[in-house]
Amino acid sequence: MIIPYNDIDQATLNNLIEYYVLREGTDYGEQEISLSEKVSSVKRQLKSGEVVIVYSELHETVNLMPKQVFLQQAATE
Repeated sequence: MIIPYNDIDQATLNNLIEYYVLREGTDYGEQEISLSEKVSSVKRQLKSGEVVIVYSELHETVNLMPKQVFLQQAATE
């Protein structure tokens, strides 16, 4: 189930994005990117619809994922 990002309290949304960014472990190459820049990037992706917030009723978890990945997974269920 997709949860609209604007339905989530701003502080909660920030915490969710920070958690996501900190656990992703992505290598950004030689240029280091700050946490605030990463959070801003994810917020832009949420606003554009490229990334969605997904709640799994089965696992009772919330995750951020690319919309295309979510749609592919939903099609196979």
